[in-house]
Amino acid sequence: MSEPSAPFVDFQNVWLAYNEDLLARNQFAVEDISLQVQQGEFIAIVGPSGCGKSTFMKLTTGLKMPSRGHIRIAGQAVTGPLKISGMAFQAPSLLPWRTTLDNVLLPLEIVEPYRSQFKARRREFEDKARALLQSVGLGGYEDKFPWQLSGGMQQRASICRALVHEPQMLLLDEPFGALDAFTREELWCALRDLHAAQKFNVIFVVRKDIELPRPRDLEVTYTPEFTDIVHELRGHIGAIRQPVGQGGALPQ
Repeated sequence: MSEPSAPFVDFQNVWLAYNEDLLARNQFAVEDISLQVQQGEFIAIVGPSGCGKSTFMKLTTGLKMPSRGHIRIAGQAVTGPLKISGMAFQAPSLLPWRTTLDNVLLPLEIVEPYRSQFKARRREFEDKARALLQSVGLGGYEDKFPWQLSGGMQQRASICRALVHEPQMLLLDEPFGALDAFTREELWCALRDLHAAQKFNVIFVVRKDIELPRPRDLEVTYTPEFTDIVHELRGHIGAIRQPVGQGGALPQ
């Protein structure tokens, strides 16, 4: 039998306190995370507001260094911000003075090795950005400004911006939270198809292994198996939110 490959994301006993004073008082934003994610996996981090999801994302991208423990991404120790990752947030944060196309091109203008090649390869980079926009249903909107796009369209452009430099890892911090249900479904399908085509890792902000086939069509969300998983996750979140003294102490 072949040996299992090394994990793409590897957290070993990771703790984070946001400053030295909190560290001295043993007050941590996240505690003792050990997690391994294989190349190409799509995982979700689920939990109530304030439980440390966004902090986990910052640790994964190297925007925060752990107070204790070790993090390795793609076999390398994390010592600072990673160039191999892309991020999209709940608010699209598109620059209002740039067109949709120019917003998507932004990472190629500021991230090496693309930055030093941008002027010489601009036409090539524009073609790549246009193809991404076309793949999420934004073909024909390249020259529109953010204020001319709906919220869902802005979020599609934001995801394209996060992917244009072909990152090995995409981190999504509740990118669909402010959208209506139908728009969330449309964006989910677009993201699913991009992931299937490009095979990048996705961390979508308690890990749970779900035995449902991929790629997952929307019809899966109406099956009893999917509903059972949703109820189980909601039960976990409810237990975390339960006050001390009503069913036990908060988990550490």
